[in-house]
Amino acid sequence: MPGPELEDAVLLGRTARGDRDAFADLFDRHSPQVLGLLVRMLGRRAEAEELLQEVFLQAWRDAERYRPEAASPRGWLLMIARSRAIDRLRSQLARERREASAVREEPAEAAVAPAGPERLERRERRSRVLAALGALPAEQRAAIEHAFFQGLTHREIAERLGQPLGTVKSRILLGMRKLRESLEAP
Repeated sequence: MPGPELEDAVLLGRTARGDRDAFADLFDRHSPQVLGLLVRMLGRRAEAEELLQEVFLQAWRDAERYRPEAASPRGWLLMIARSRAIDRLRSQLARERREASAVREEPAEAAVAPAGPERLERRERRSRVLAALGALPAEQRAAIEHAFFQGLTHREIAERLGQPLGTVKSRILLGMRKLRESLEAP
């Protein structure tokens, strides 16, 4: 293991023994890269900063599980961050899908009944989500639906669609960016 990786492994070992100073050093060394990944994946800095705290809290709790033969310390932290970000994105998409589904299932009388501002906002948001999903290219929409609505891993999606793993990952990433841009637009 090269110099910085060895130093990081030592910091993780000390962190596993409850050394707060070692953990602070680990945070200082790796939080910029982890935050950068989270911002790219989530698209919102405030949400990424919130998730950054969760990533390092998990690293604090799970430091004794770190295995240098499996990943570098930086790789391990980035893997935790990626996993947390995917969970967050899946949760958001699942919630939006449930809301969109509820709009389609509303009884006709509810559609003509007077609606409060909150109900109108929800209905508008659901419509925007459906429109944004519908506007995605079919390949991106299919990859996102498999990942977030069916809970498949990237590898499972690649096998199911008969496409290279990198292609599936790219389609999901590009599709998520388009969704985010579409939903953030006024």
